[in-house]
Amino acid sequence: MDQVQHKFVDVQGLKLHVAEVGTGPNVVVFLHGFPEIWYSWRHQMIALANAGFRAITPDHRGYGLSDPPPLLNKASFVDLITDLHTLLDALQISKVFLVAKDFGARPAYLFAILHPERVLGVITLGVPFMPERSTFHKYLPEGFYISEIPIAAENQEIMDLVDSSTPLPPWFTEEDLTTYGALYEKSGFQTALQIPYRSVGKDFSITDPKVKVPVLLIMGGKDYILKFQGMEDYVKSGKVKEVVPDLEITFLPEGTHFVQEQSPDVVNQLILTFLGKHV
Repeated sequence: MDQVQHKFVDVQGLKLHVAEVGTGPNVVVFLHGFPEIWYSWRHQMIALANAGFRAITPDHRGYGLSDPPPLLNKASFVDLITDLHTLLDALQISKVFLVAKDFGARPAYLFAILHPERVLGVITLGVPFMPERSTFHKYLPEGFYISEIPIAAENQEIMDLVDSSTPLPPWFTEEDLTTYGALYEKSGFQTALQIPYRSVGKDFSITDPKVKVPVLLIMGGKDYILKFQGMEDYVKSGKVKEVVPDLEITFLPEGTHFVQEQSPDVVNQLILTFLGKHV
């Protein structure tokens, strides 16, 4: 990861940590999910830089090395959208491709709706665009991390509740785990649990909620998102194309929710092929 450069950018009174690699004229901004940081896109950033793109990944406010929001209980998706707009202005970038996963997909889609002149295309992993206020959290199993969260004792952190004897998947190393742990030492999980999971379902009151830029949706066949009530039918029936008309969908049968780390070569090629069509 030595080729990745790191800096802090002033955004709405906060210092956001930004990882960047590549110097090409076409810019790709990656938006991470939970429980992730810029590092979760490391494979894609390097691959795109090697292909001639400039890859940029911020840590969302309150994640990793970025400053937390001043009023945590009022933090929401609106902040993430405004942060992205302000960041692009600060870096003097007029147009970008957006690549996002997990909760990062929502600000990516909404940014493309609100600022289509700034977006060349959107790629999301595991999460399609859903214009109406989401109710999927009502159907999650008890104890799921965006529903009823296990409560840590006063002298514990939430990660103290994790069974450390559970083996890591083959695509995730001890070094990766150490990197995540070190970067979360600064931020903790307070903001991570507020944005997005305690602000999910907030209404943006967009009059024409259609994503009109080109979009690629990469779905893992073993991604738990597909198990949300109605989700698989929404995607596979083509109903999603009513709100994302210029949409490609690719299914990876063995893909999990962390498919970009699980199968980086496959995901990298899908991303590069899409970018090549729309650059």
